[in-house]
Amino acid sequence: MKLAERTAHAARSDSIFFPLMAVAMMLVVFIGFSRTYYLKAYFDSPPLTPLRIVHGAVFTTWMVLFIVQTGLVAANRRDIHRRLGLVGAGIAALMVGLGVALAVSALRDGHAPSGGPSPAALFALPIFIIFVFLILFVLGIVYRARPQFHKRFMTLATAAILAAAVARFPLSFIKNPFVFFGLTDIFIVACGTYDLFARGRVHPATVWGGVAIIASQVLSLLVGRTAFWVGFSAWLAS
Repeated sequence: MKLAERTAHAARSDSIFFPLMAVAMMLVVFIGFSRTYYLKAYFDSPPLTPLRIVHGAVFTTWMVLFIVQTGLVAANRRDIHRRLGLVGAGIAALMVGLGVALAVSALRDGHAPSGGPSPAALFALPIFIIFVFLILFVLGIVYRARPQFHKRFMTLATAAILAAAVARFPLSFIKNPFVFFGLTDIFIVACGTYDLFARGRVHPATVWGGVAIIASQVLSLLVGRTAFWVGFSAWLAS
């Protein structure tokens, strides 16, 4: 297959794969937060604070925008895609601020699952997730002129924040961090598998992004149990 043909084939494949990934991620978010947010009226769940309502609305907006953005690229409307990118940057900034604020609020309230990690250890998980999301999002912006890098960094940035939704699936065994992190990483595997079939090798952005996400997950579990982190969390909670 000639280079031009391979490029055209890859573009057609991308126009299917990345929008499907975006929809799948939105479905994971909806399932995970259906009982406590989207379908809360039908379940006996605790009331939502204003911070949680705003946090959920902003993160949902990101997911919807991500679907729209991948769809625009697939439809070859990159002009609109670029203009909406400015909106996406603003939403991403809000997500980082709201994510940290909600994590600190949960720490101060002493939120922790029964038999699970302590509030201090649990606090490390969202902080590291937010941090890796920010890194991958910034890389996506830096590489916006290189579409193959850009779309993978943005996809993996979104995948990085899915752990909170997966952990809330109504299945008891998923509450273990190793389980919900592992299930979240299926999206990394999907990107790598797609690269192999569509391009014959795993794209460097998939490798870097995947390593960053997995490293952040491992570090969140290790750092969250250190004396430094426990002391830092106690200081924040006081």
